[in-house]
Amino acid sequence: MDPLIKSQEPMPAKPEVVGAYLAAAGEGYALPTLRRRVAAIARACGVAGHPLDTKHPAIRETLRGIARRHGTPARRAAALTTAEIRKLSRACGTGLAGARDRALFLVGFAGALRRSELIALDVEHVTWTRNGMKLLILRSKTDAEGQGAQIAISRGQSQETCPVIALQQWLTAAEIVAGPVFRKVSRGGVVGAGRLVPDAVRQILLKRAARAGLKGTLAEPVSPHGLRAGFVTTAYRNGVPDEEIMGHTRHRSLTTMRSYVRRAKLSRESPAGKLGL
Repeated sequence: MDPLIKSQEPMPAKPEVVGAYLAAAGEGYALPTLRRRVAAIARACGVAGHPLDTKHPAIRETLRGIARRHGTPARRAAALTTAEIRKLSRACGTGLAGARDRALFLVGFAGALRRSELIALDVEHVTWTRNGMKLLILRSKTDAEGQGAQIAISRGQSQETCPVIALQQWLTAAEIVAGPVFRKVSRGGVVGAGRLVPDAVRQILLKRAARAGLKGTLAEPVSPHGLRAGFVTTAYRNGVPDEEIMGHTRHRSLTTMRSYVRRAKLSRESPAGKLGL
């Protein structure tokens, strides 16, 4: 660790010390991650009554230097749009694990959910309706105060890719009536009591994507966030108004929401309906 960092008190944080921290961490973390950390440090400083000038040269120039040294564009998840979701669904096959994975992908896509929101779902958070279901999202990345939000998911046009049917089939097959919705399934077909951990969603997706022949790129790898990016891209491609998309994804910023649109996929033929499931 940099001696300058070791010799300083954490509060009040000095721009020079934050700059030294960034320089030390620059080789091991992506630039967007470092920027988020600066924002978090600034927030903590503000709460403690010691505002941090994030535009100070010691911070700004260090970040610019890291950007020049890295010289690579920020990675973002490949959009898993309707075509990819269909392939993933077929790759799940039969059995308990397959039923879980199909429900995981379809609900994640149709709900534009983050993986943390997916694994946090409990049976008690699902309300079945005439047209589909409603999900209660207790807490999310942009809901720091934990006010919660409810989103509606309609039945799909095809039984094969209907998120409502997929979730019902998984819960019935796994005999889950309360508690966590998405759980570990052993090789022997035993359903665990606890919820999946976040990295399990990534591992499940990569396994099924490989089986489905889906490949990402260095700049746009296959990852769980691709379900959310895929929803936004598909909805945008099908002419869904910005405010409707934001209401469903719970984005607070139009700029942030539109950053999820993968332009390379907009020229493809639009699927039937808003999502085409």
